[in-house]
Amino acid sequence: MTSTNARTVANVVLASAGAAAVYVVMTTPSLRRLALQGLRIWLGASVPGYLFEQTRQAWTESGRALT
Repeated sequence: MTSTNARTVANVVLASAGAAAVYVVMTTPSLRRLALQGLRIWLGASVPGYLFEQTRQAWTESGRALT
């Protein structure tokens, strides 16, 4: 088996496992609620942090001093 074939097989196996996990989570109400709550928490923390960092970087690049 070549390296390319091994990568392809590994990618197919990972994609299949991911699809199976998504199916189980979406068809089980308690897991679906848990996943959606985790998504809300992750988005609630990462998006504002990203926006803050972009604003800070733009402010720094503008040459103005932070007060």
